[in-house]
Amino acid sequence: MTRSLVTGLTIMWLLVGSWASNIQAAADREKLLTEPGVYGTFAVFALNNEEWAKQDPATRILRLTSLKGVVEQHQEHVIIDLYLLRGLSDQGDLLFRIHAAELYETQEFLLDLKSSQFGKHLKTVGVMHGLTKKPVYVPGFPDQMKDDLNTISDPGRKPYAVVIPIRKSAEWWGLDQEKRAAMMQEHTAATLPYVKTVKRKLYHSSGLDDQDFIAYFETSKLEDFHNLVLSLEQVQEFRYTRRFGHPIVLGTMKSLDEVVELLAQ
Repeated sequence: MTRSLVTGLTIMWLLVGSWASNIQAAADREKLLTEPGVYGTFAVFALNNEEWAKQDPATRILRLTSLKGVVEQHQEHVIIDLYLLRGLSDQGDLLFRIHAAELYETQEFLLDLKSSQFGKHLKTVGVMHGLTKKPVYVPGFPDQMKDDLNTISDPGRKPYAVVIPIRKSAEWWGLDQEKRAAMMQEHTAATLPYVKTVKRKLYHSSGLDDQDFIAYFETSKLEDFHNLVLSLEQVQEFRYTRRFGHPIVLGTMKSLDEVVELLAQ
């Protein structure tokens, strides 16, 4: 092992220790991930592979420590989750899912990320914004369906994440609330067999982005997710869908340290 690599690894270890020691200052993750009125942003980046490959290992590590520094700098106000897309998606190499009480806090993080030593190697592929809201149709569902929706998901890590932007037709928004509620009850019934194995979170995007919704999924069983989508394509509500994906983003959930280790190679 070269001296420069040893030096780089030492610096990385020191920064990891610094990041861990400041974790108590982090934003309230549970609150930002469960309460309504929180902004969710999905930012996809591609790594300039040709330029990145020219960097020696020690330089790569130093660049990646700047990523850790930016996360630490903003962790008091935003929740940041990372996903590795490389090898599973042609949309890019990395996905950042960011939650914040104010959208400008997400903007500040992304600006600092892009201006960091690591960020200079990133190309922005796409950014989508949404807002969490209280369920619109669920309060009118039968009690048994409500109970089924509260089924606890299977324990253990769910390594796969899928992000799907969705846009509804003008006809959908023109339907009265009662008709939409009936179709959403059918939609929900189709999802119940997969509640334990596929976690879902919905973001409302109308007026914030080009799509109406962002559907985010986590699972350890991609076959169940595949079957879930097939089931949803059969319900009446799907006929009013004008965009489903384009793109569909598929990746694996990674810790910050795992991303640093993988990209340092």
